[in-house]
Amino acid sequence: MSAPHAPAASPFKQPKAVWAVAFACVISFMGIGLVDPILPALADSLHATPSQVSLLFSSYLIVTAVAMLIVGWFSSRFGAKRTLVIGLAVIVVFAALAGTSGSINGIVGFRAGWGLGNALFIATSLAVIVASASGGFGGAIILYETALGLGIAVGPLLGGELGAISWRGPFFGVAVLMAIALVATVAFVPSLPKPARVTSPLAPIRALRHRGLLTMGIMALLYNWGFFTMLGYAPYPMELSAHQLGLVFTGWGLLVAAFSVFFAPRLQARYGTAPVLYANLLGLGIVMAVIAAGVKNPTTVIVAVIVSGAFIGINNTLTTQAVMLVSPVERPVASSAYGFLRFIGGGLAPYVAGKLADATDLSVPFYVGAATFVLAIPVLASGHRLLRQAEQGTGETESVAPALTPVGSRPSGSTPPVIVAVGAQDRAADIVDAAARLARDTGSPLEVVHVQQTAVVEEQAVDTETHDEARAAVTAHLDRLAAQGITATGQILTSVGDHAAAGRVLARHAADVGAGTIAVGRSPRGPLAQFADGSLTTALTHAATCTVVLVDADNAPRPLTTATLSQLRAGAN
Repeated sequence: MSAPHAPAASPFKQPKAVWAVAFACVISFMGIGLVDPILPALADSLHATPSQVSLLFSSYLIVTAVAMLIVGWFSSRFGAKRTLVIGLAVIVVFAALAGTSGSINGIVGFRAGWGLGNALFIATSLAVIVASASGGFGGAIILYETALGLGIAVGPLLGGELGAISWRGPFFGVAVLMAIALVATVAFVPSLPKPARVTSPLAPIRALRHRGLLTMGIMALLYNWGFFTMLGYAPYPMELSAHQLGLVFTGWGLLVAAFSVFFAPRLQARYGTAPVLYANLLGLGIVMAVIAAGVKNPTTVIVAVIVSGAFIGINNTLTTQAVMLVSPVERPVASSAYGFLRFIGGGLAPYVAGKLADATDLSVPFYVGAATFVLAIPVLASGHRLLRQAEQGTGETESVAPALTPVGSRPSGSTPPVIVAVGAQDRAADIVDAAARLARDTGSPLEVVHVQQTAVVEEQAVDTETHDEARAAVTAHLDRLAAQGITATGQILTSVGDHAAAGRVLARHAADVGAGTIAVGRSPRGPLAQFADGSLTTALTHAATCTVVLVDADNAPRPLTTATLSQLRAGAN
C-alpha cells in the first residue's frame, strides 16, 4: 500500500527557470495591447496619418510571419534556450530604439526588428515552460494561462499609463521589462536538449501542401485581417486619451483571456469545434459591421470593441486546435506554417485599411474587416469534412483525434477490468496504486491508461511529452504492479487540446472491454479545471456506462455523478 502523501503542490510552486520565462511571457502578451492606447498620440506628435501609424502593425506582423517559417529550424539547430535568449535580446534592442526614434518611419522599421524577436520568443516559450516545470505539465499550463491573462489584460492599462506621460513610454517600458526577463532567463533557465534531428527550414512551406492545414491557415488569415483592422483603427473614432484607451482595451483584454481559457473549451465540448467557429466568425462580422455603421459615435465603437474580446478569445483557442487536428505533420511545423499565414493576414490588413481610409472614409476598412470575418466561414466550411473526420478519427490521413495505443499484452480471462486514467504528474503512481487496490478488492485485472496530451493555449501548441516518454511511464507502472503480483496491462491515450473528446474516447473504450469501473485521480490543475464542463473527467463521467470513481491514497473511492461533479467544482469534500 502506498504511504499517505501530501496534498498536491501548488502549480505556482515552480523552479526559477519557469518563473523567468513566465515573466517574459507576460511582457510578450502585453505587446500589441501596450501600443494601442498611444496610436492617436503617435499620429499627433509625429504629424503622421493613421495609415502611416498603422504600419507599426504591418512591419511587426509581416516580419513575424516570415520569421515563423525558420524559427523551427533555428530552435532545433541552436536549442530552445539560445533561441529564447536571442529573441528576448532582439526585442529589448528594437523596443528601445523605437522609443528613441524621432520619425514614424524609424519606429516602423524598429517594430520590424521587434517582430523578429517576437517570433523567436513565442515559438519556444511554452515548450520551455512545459519542459522546466515541476509537478507535470498541468502546473506549467496553469502558469502559462495565467501569464496570458495578465499580459493581455494589463498590457493596455500599462500602455495607457505610460502613454499618458509620453508616447515613448510604452516602448521604453517593454525594453526595461524584457531586459529583466532576459537576465533572468540567462541566469535561471538551463540548457535544454536539442531535438534528435534538425527541422528543415522548408518544412512549414511543404506542410501547406496538406489541404486541411492550408484551409485552416487561410481561414486564420481572413480572421486576422479583420482582427488587426480593428486593433489598428478602432482607437481613432473613440476620441479618448491614452489613459482612457488603456482602460477600454483592458476590458477587451479581460474578455479575450477569460473566453480563451475558460469558455472556449466548454463551448467546444458541447457543440463541437466547427459549429462554434461558424457562430463565432459570424458574431465577429456583426460586431465589426456595428463599428463601421457607428464609426462616428464613440460610445458605439467602445462597446463593440470590448464585446469583440469574447469572440476573439474563443476564436484564438479553437482555431489553433482546429489546425492541430487536421495537420498530419509535427506540431512545431504545423504551428510555424499556420503562424506564417495568420500573421501575414494581420500584417497586410492595417496597410490596406490605411489606403482605404485615405481614399474613402474611416467606415470602409471596418466594413471590409466585417466581410473578411464572414468570408472565413465558407473557407472553414470547405474543410469541415476534414475537421470532422479528424475529430472522429475516421479520415484517410494520419489521425490526431484521441486514440489508444496498447502497451503490453492483454491478460486472459473474461473478468471485467478496472481502468485507471493518469497523466504525466508527480502523483501518478499513487493514483495507479489506489486503483490497483480497488481492482484487487474486486478480483479484477487493472488497465492503466496514460493520457498523453498536446497542450493548446491561446495560439500556441506543444507536446507535453514524447510517445517514448509516455510508453516508459506506462511500462514503469506495469513493472511496479507486476512486482506486487497485480495483473495489469496498459494503454496510451493521445489527445490534442480537446479534453472532452479524450474523455468520450476513454468511455467508449471502457464499454468495449466491459470495464466495471474507471478510476481517475485529482488533477494538478485543481478542481475548477478538472470538474468543469469540457474537461476529460466531466465528459468521461457523462459518457461512461460504468461507474467512474475519484481515487486517492487516503480516502475511499468516491463515485462521480452529475451531482458530485457540481460539489467538487464548488470545492466541497
